[in-house]
Amino acid sequence: MGNKLFVGGLAWATDDDSLRSAFEQFGTVSDAKVITDRETGRSRGFGFVTLSSSDEAQRAIAEMDGQNLDGRSIRVNEAQERAPRGGNRGGGRGGDRGGYGGGNRW
Repeated sequence: MGNKLFVGGLAWATDDDSLRSAFEQFGTVSDAKVITDRETGRSRGFGFVTLSSSDEAQRAIAEMDGQNLDGRSIRVNEAQERAPRGGNRGGGRGGDRGGYGGGNRW
């Protein structure tokens, strides 16, 4: 098990500092981040907390999942690696065919 946790169901008022302080009782919090919308700066309702060990993370999950934080019942579980996003970031529309045409059509 890792030591990075996903925390969902956060109240709009929850910020990085209050998220950090809610989890410090379980050990050393190396990072606590509420994810915000790029355009509005408003919380997206979830965040991540990184504890110094997997034992601390397991205890935090066991004790914080379903608890109340800033008036909201939160979900806490192990953060999952983000899957690669779809789409072609290599430029052009041809994927790995080499651009638009993909060959001589004449």
